[in-house]
Amino acid sequence: MSKLSKNEVITCVRLLAEYMEKRDSAVSPAKLKFAGVGERDVYNITAPIEDEGELVIAGRVEARDSEHSDIMFFTEQNGTWVPKEGMPQFTLQDPFYTRIGGEIVLGGVEVYPHPVHEGALAWRTVMYKGENLRSLSLFFKGPNGMKDLRIAGLQDGSIAVFTRPQGEKGGRGKIGFTRLASLADLTIEQVDQAPLFQGQFIDTEWGGANEPHLLSNGLIGVLGHIACFDESDNRHYYPMVFAVNPYTGEHSDIRLIAVRDKFLPGEAKRSDLVDVVFSGGLVRNSDGTADLYAGISDAEAHKITIEDPFLSYESIEV
Repeated sequence: MSKLSKNEVITCVRLLAEYMEKRDSAVSPAKLKFAGVGERDVYNITAPIEDEGELVIAGRVEARDSEHSDIMFFTEQNGTWVPKEGMPQFTLQDPFYTRIGGEIVLGGVEVYPHPVHEGALAWRTVMYKGENLRSLSLFFKGPNGMKDLRIAGLQDGSIAVFTRPQGEKGGRGKIGFTRLASLADLTIEQVDQAPLFQGQFIDTEWGGANEPHLLSNGLIGVLGHIACFDESDNRHYYPMVFAVNPYTGEHSDIRLIAVRDKFLPGEAKRSDLVDVVFSGGLVRNSDGTADLYAGISDAEAHKITIEDPFLSYESIEV
Protein backbone atom coordinates (compact mmCIF):
# COMPACT_ATOMS: atom_id res chain seq x y z
CA MET A 1 0.00 0.00 0.00
CA SER A 2 3.01 2.29 -0.45
CA LYS A 3 1.13 4.45 -2.94
CA LEU A 4 -1.21 5.51 -0.16
CA SER A 5 1.29 6.22 2.59
CA LYS A 6 3.54 9.17 1.70
CA ASN A 7 1.48 11.60 3.79
CA GLU A 8 3.63 14.62 3.01
CA VAL A 9 2.11 17.97 4.01
CA ILE A 10 1.71 19.97 0.81
CA THR A 11 0.64 23.61 0.94
CA CYS A 12 -1.88 25.26 -1.35
CA VAL A 13 0.94 27.11 -3.11
CA ARG A 14 2.81 23.92 -3.90
CA LEU A 15 -0.34 22.02 -4.88
CA LEU A 16 -1.25 24.84 -7.25
CA ALA A 17 2.22 24.84 -8.81
CA GLU A 18 2.10 21.07 -9.31
CA TYR A 19 -1.34 21.27 -10.87
CA MET A 20 -0.34 24.04 -13.28
CA GLU A 21 2.78 22.12 -14.27
CA LYS A 22 0.81 18.96 -15.13
CA ARG A 23 -1.67 20.87 -17.32
CA ASP A 24 -4.48 18.41 -16.72
CA SER A 25 -7.31 18.45 -19.25
CA ALA A 26 -10.40 20.47 -18.33
CA VAL A 27 -12.99 20.94 -21.08
CA SER A 28 -16.62 21.84 -21.72
CA PRO A 29 -17.00 24.49 -19.00
CA ALA A 30 -20.62 25.44 -18.40
CA LYS A 31 -22.61 27.60 -16.02
CA LEU A 32 -25.80 25.95 -14.83
CA LYS A 33 -28.88 28.10 -15.34
CA PHE A 34 -31.55 28.11 -12.62
CA ALA A 35 -35.06 29.56 -12.57
CA GLY A 36 -37.95 29.70 -10.14
CA VAL A 37 -35.97 31.08 -7.18
CA GLY A 38 -36.60 34.80 -7.62
CA GLU A 39 -33.48 36.95 -7.35
CA ARG A 40 -31.62 34.41 -5.24
CA ASP A 41 -28.41 32.63 -6.24
CA VAL A 42 -28.02 28.85 -6.49
CA TYR A 43 -24.55 27.54 -5.67
CA ASN A 44 -22.67 24.76 -3.85
CA ILE A 45 -24.71 22.18 -5.71
CA THR A 46 -24.56 18.40 -5.64
CA ALA A 47 -23.97 16.34 -8.72
CA PRO A 48 -27.24 15.10 -10.26
CA ILE A 49 -29.08 12.51 -8.15
CA GLU A 50 -31.24 9.84 -9.81
CA ASP A 51 -34.53 9.96 -7.93
CA GLU A 52 -37.87 8.50 -9.03
CA GLY A 53 -36.62 8.15 -12.59
CA GLU A 54 -35.31 11.72 -12.90
CA LEU A 55 -31.98 13.44 -12.43
CA VAL A 56 -32.24 15.92 -9.57
CA ILE A 57 -29.71 18.50 -8.35
CA ALA A 58 -29.77 19.80 -4.78
CA GLY A 59 -28.54 23.36 -4.44
CA ARG A 60 -27.91 26.05 -1.84
CA VAL A 61 -30.37 28.87 -2.58
CA GLU A 62 -29.48 32.23 -1.07
CA ALA A 63 -29.78 35.99 -1.59
CA ARG A 64 -26.54 37.69 -2.63
CA ASP A 65 -26.46 39.83 0.53
CA SER A 66 -27.39 37.05 2.97
CA GLU A 67 -26.10 33.83 4.53
CA HIS A 68 -29.64 32.55 5.18
CA SER A 69 -30.10 29.71 2.75
CA ASP A 70 -32.37 26.83 1.81
CA ILE A 71 -31.65 23.53 0.11
CA MET A 72 -33.96 23.05 -2.87
CA PHE A 73 -34.24 20.31 -5.50
CA PHE A 74 -34.14 21.02 -9.24
CA THR A 75 -34.79 19.11 -12.46
CA GLU A 76 -33.64 20.17 -15.92
CA GLN A 77 -36.17 21.47 -18.43
CA ASN A 78 -34.91 22.71 -21.80
CA GLY A 79 -31.47 23.57 -20.45
CA THR A 80 -32.70 25.30 -17.28
CA TRP A 81 -32.86 23.79 -13.80
CA VAL A 82 -36.22 24.51 -12.14
CA PRO A 83 -37.63 23.54 -8.72
CA LYS A 84 -39.16 20.08 -8.73
CA GLU A 85 -42.79 20.20 -7.65
CA GLY A 86 -43.84 18.60 -4.40
CA MET A 87 -40.33 18.31 -3.00
CA PRO A 88 -39.24 19.10 0.56
CA GLN A 89 -37.19 22.21 1.27
CA PHE A 90 -34.64 22.43 4.08
CA THR A 91 -33.23 25.50 5.85
CA LEU A 92 -29.68 24.29 5.42
CA GLN A 93 -26.46 25.14 3.56
CA ASP A 94 -24.21 23.09 1.27
CA PRO A 95 -26.15 19.93 0.37
CA PHE A 96 -24.57 16.53 -0.15
CA TYR A 97 -25.91 13.03 -0.72
CA THR A 98 -24.99 9.37 -0.85
CA ARG A 99 -26.78 6.01 -0.95
CA ILE A 100 -26.55 3.53 1.92
CA GLY A 101 -28.53 0.31 2.22
CA GLY A 102 -30.83 1.21 -0.64
CA GLU A 103 -31.74 4.60 0.84
CA ILE A 104 -30.75 8.14 -0.11
CA VAL A 105 -28.90 10.05 2.59
CA LEU A 106 -29.16 13.82 2.15
CA GLY A 107 -27.31 16.25 4.40
CA GLY A 108 -26.42 19.87 4.85
CA VAL A 109 -25.19 22.46 7.34
CA GLU A 110 -27.67 23.79 9.91
CA VAL A 111 -26.99 27.28 11.30
CA TYR A 112 -28.60 28.11 14.63
CA PRO A 113 -28.15 30.39 17.70
CA HIS A 114 -25.00 29.53 19.65
CA PRO A 115 -25.90 27.53 22.77
CA VAL A 116 -23.43 29.46 24.97
CA HIS A 117 -22.45 32.78 23.37
CA GLU A 118 -25.44 35.13 23.17
CA GLY A 119 -25.89 36.78 19.78
CA ALA A 120 -23.47 34.37 18.05
CA LEU A 121 -24.28 31.61 15.60
CA ALA A 122 -23.26 27.96 15.60
CA TRP A 123 -23.44 25.27 12.94
CA ARG A 124 -23.53 21.49 12.56
CA THR A 125 -24.05 18.87 9.88
CA VAL A 126 -27.47 17.22 9.82
CA MET A 127 -28.54 14.19 7.80
CA TYR A 128 -31.84 12.86 6.47
CA LYS A 129 -32.60 9.51 4.85
CA GLY A 130 -35.44 7.90 2.92
CA GLU A 131 -36.39 5.66 0.02
CA ASN A 132 -36.48 8.78 -2.15
CA LEU A 133 -36.10 12.53 -1.76
CA ARG A 134 -39.81 13.02 -1.03
CA SER A 135 -39.67 10.72 1.98
CA LEU A 136 -36.58 12.09 3.71
CA SER A 137 -36.66 12.18 7.50
CA LEU A 138 -34.06 13.46 9.97
CA PHE A 139 -31.89 10.75 11.52
CA PHE A 140 -28.67 12.42 12.71
CA LYS A 141 -27.33 15.76 13.98
CA GLY A 142 -23.56 16.05 14.16
CA PRO A 143 -21.40 17.79 16.76
CA ASN A 144 -21.74 21.53 17.27
CA GLY A 145 -19.27 23.43 15.11
CA MET A 146 -18.63 20.70 12.53
CA LYS A 147 -19.21 21.15 8.81
CA ASP A 148 -18.16 18.68 6.09
CA LEU A 149 -19.22 15.53 7.94
CA ARG A 150 -19.62 12.79 5.31
CA ILE A 151 -20.44 9.08 5.26
CA ALA A 152 -20.21 6.28 2.69
CA GLY A 153 -21.31 2.65 2.59
CA LEU A 154 -18.61 0.00 2.13
CA GLN A 155 -18.73 -3.37 0.41
CA ASP A 156 -19.09 -5.33 3.68
CA GLY A 157 -21.96 -3.17 4.93
CA SER A 158 -19.86 -1.07 7.29
CA ILE A 159 -19.83 2.73 7.15
CA ALA A 160 -16.91 5.08 6.42
CA VAL A 161 -17.15 8.39 8.28
CA PHE A 162 -15.19 11.51 7.39
CA THR A 163 -15.14 14.27 9.99
CA ARG A 164 -13.83 17.84 10.11
CA PRO A 165 -13.34 19.20 13.63
CA GLN A 166 -12.24 22.78 14.20
CA GLY A 167 -10.67 24.42 17.22
CA GLU A 168 -8.50 22.61 19.73
CA LYS A 169 -8.47 19.34 17.77
CA GLY A 170 -8.69 20.49 14.15
CA GLY A 171 -7.51 24.10 14.07
CA ARG A 172 -9.09 25.80 11.07
CA GLY A 173 -10.40 22.43 9.89
CA LYS A 174 -8.71 19.05 9.37
CA ILE A 175 -10.16 15.75 8.13
CA GLY A 176 -10.70 12.83 10.47
CA PHE A 177 -11.77 9.28 9.68
CA THR A 178 -13.37 6.30 11.36
CA ARG A 179 -15.24 3.16 10.29
CA LEU A 180 -18.43 1.94 11.95
CA ALA A 181 -20.17 -1.43 11.78
CA SER A 182 -23.44 0.12 10.64
CA LEU A 183 -25.32 3.39 10.27
CA ALA A 184 -26.98 2.69 13.62
CA ASP A 185 -23.56 3.18 15.26
CA LEU A 186 -23.23 6.77 14.03
CA THR A 187 -23.13 8.95 17.16
CA ILE A 188 -21.66 12.30 18.16
CA GLU A 189 -19.18 10.45 20.36
CA GLN A 190 -17.93 8.33 17.46
CA VAL A 191 -17.60 11.41 15.27
CA ASP A 192 -15.72 13.35 17.96
CA GLN A 193 -13.33 10.45 18.61
CA ALA A 194 -12.37 9.91 14.95
CA PRO A 195 -8.58 10.34 14.59
CA LEU A 196 -7.29 12.96 12.19
CA PHE A 197 -5.39 12.08 9.04
CA GLN A 198 -1.78 13.11 9.45
CA GLY A 199 0.14 15.11 6.87
CA GLN A 200 -2.72 16.82 5.04
CA PHE A 201 -2.89 20.48 6.09
CA ILE A 202 -0.56 23.02 7.62
CA ASP A 203 -2.11 24.89 10.53
CA THR A 204 -2.85 28.07 8.55
CA GLU A 205 -4.79 26.17 5.87
CA TRP A 206 -7.87 23.97 6.05
CA GLY A 207 -10.02 21.56 4.08
CA GLY A 208 -12.74 18.98 4.15
CA ALA A 209 -14.27 15.96 2.42
CA ASN A 210 -17.17 16.74 0.09
CA GLU A 211 -18.08 13.44 -1.58
CA PRO A 212 -16.62 9.97 -0.86
CA HIS A 213 -16.71 7.46 -3.73
CA LEU A 214 -16.39 3.71 -3.14
CA LEU A 215 -13.93 2.50 -5.78
CA SER A 216 -13.89 -0.87 -7.53
CA ASN A 217 -10.92 -2.15 -5.47
CA GLY A 218 -12.47 -1.25 -2.12
CA LEU A 219 -10.59 1.99 -1.60
CA ILE A 220 -12.47 5.25 -1.10
CA GLY A 221 -11.76 8.09 -3.49
CA VAL A 222 -12.49 11.37 -1.72
CA LEU A 223 -13.55 14.51 -3.55
CA GLY A 224 -12.79 17.42 -1.23
CA HIS A 225 -11.43 20.93 -0.95
CA ILE A 226 -8.34 22.63 0.44
CA ALA A 227 -8.37 26.32 1.26
CA CYS A 228 -6.17 29.17 2.41
CA PHE A 229 -5.99 32.95 2.82
CA ASP A 230 -3.59 35.18 0.92
CA GLU A 231 -1.85 38.27 2.32
CA SER A 232 -4.93 40.41 1.55
CA ASP A 233 -7.27 37.98 3.39
CA ASN A 234 -8.81 36.77 0.14
CA ARG A 235 -9.99 33.16 0.30
CA HIS A 236 -8.75 30.52 -2.13
CA TYR A 237 -10.63 27.20 -2.35
CA TYR A 238 -9.39 24.40 -4.62
CA PRO A 239 -11.08 21.09 -5.55
CA MET A 240 -8.86 18.17 -4.54
CA VAL A 241 -8.87 14.40 -4.24
CA PHE A 242 -7.13 11.71 -2.23
CA ALA A 243 -7.70 8.00 -1.58
CA VAL A 244 -8.18 6.07 1.67
CA ASN A 245 -7.99 2.40 2.60
CA PRO A 246 -11.02 2.29 4.94
CA TYR A 247 -9.73 -0.78 6.77
CA THR A 248 -6.22 0.48 7.58
CA GLY A 249 -6.67 4.26 7.49
CA GLU A 250 -3.78 4.66 5.05
CA HIS A 251 -4.29 7.55 2.68
CA SER A 252 -2.63 9.16 -0.31
CA ASP A 253 -1.42 12.71 -0.57
CA ILE A 254 -3.81 15.42 -1.73
CA ARG A 255 -3.77 16.62 -5.33
CA LEU A 256 -5.72 19.37 -7.04
CA ILE A 257 -8.08 18.53 -9.90
CA ALA A 258 -9.23 22.00 -11.00
CA VAL A 259 -8.82 25.73 -10.42
CA ARG A 260 -11.15 28.70 -10.85
CA ASP A 261 -9.76 29.67 -14.28
CA LYS A 262 -10.85 26.32 -15.74
CA PHE A 263 -14.49 27.38 -15.28
CA LEU A 264 -16.34 30.15 -17.08
CA PRO A 265 -16.11 33.75 -15.82
CA GLY A 266 -18.89 34.71 -13.43
CA GLU A 267 -20.08 36.75 -10.49
CA ALA A 268 -18.96 36.57 -6.85
CA LYS A 269 -20.78 37.07 -3.56
CA ARG A 270 -17.93 39.27 -2.27
CA SER A 271 -14.59 40.43 -3.61
CA ASP A 272 -12.68 38.10 -1.24
CA LEU A 273 -14.53 35.05 -2.64
CA VAL A 274 -13.62 35.37 -6.33
CA ASP A 275 -11.19 32.42 -6.22
CA VAL A 276 -13.52 29.98 -4.46
CA VAL A 277 -14.35 26.63 -6.08
CA PHE A 278 -16.35 24.45 -3.68
CA SER A 279 -16.44 20.81 -4.77
CA GLY A 280 -20.05 19.67 -5.08
CA GLY A 281 -20.01 16.29 -6.76
CA LEU A 282 -18.27 14.15 -9.36
CA VAL A 283 -19.95 11.97 -12.00
CA ARG A 284 -17.58 9.35 -13.38
CA ASN A 285 -18.03 8.60 -17.09
CA SER A 286 -17.26 5.40 -18.97
CA ASP A 287 -14.71 7.10 -21.26
CA GLY A 288 -12.16 7.93 -18.55
CA THR A 289 -13.49 11.42 -17.90
CA ALA A 290 -15.55 12.83 -15.05
CA ASP A 291 -17.94 15.77 -14.73
CA LEU A 292 -17.11 18.00 -11.78
CA TYR A 293 -20.00 20.04 -10.35
CA ALA A 294 -18.99 22.97 -8.15
CA GLY A 295 -20.09 26.11 -6.40
CA ILE A 296 -18.26 29.12 -7.81
CA SER A 297 -17.41 32.26 -5.81
CA ASP A 298 -20.35 31.65 -3.44
CA ALA A 299 -22.69 32.89 -6.17
CA GLU A 300 -22.98 30.44 -9.09
CA ALA A 301 -23.03 26.74 -10.01
CA HIS A 302 -20.76 25.46 -12.78
CA LYS A 303 -19.40 22.20 -14.16
CA ILE A 304 -16.42 21.07 -16.20
CA THR A 305 -15.25 17.76 -17.63
CA ILE A 306 -11.87 16.53 -16.40
CA GLU A 307 -9.84 13.34 -16.48
CA ASP A 308 -11.31 10.85 -13.99
CA PRO A 309 -9.15 11.51 -10.91
CA PHE A 310 -9.99 8.17 -9.29
CA LEU A 311 -8.78 5.85 -12.05
CA SER A 312 -5.19 5.88 -10.80
CA TYR A 313 -6.35 4.85 -7.31
CA GLU A 314 -8.37 1.94 -8.74
CA SER A 315 -5.19 0.52 -10.28
CA ILE A 316 -3.71 -0.03 -6.80
CA GLU A 317 -3.84 -3.64 -5.56
CA VAL A 318 -5.43 -3.77 -2.13
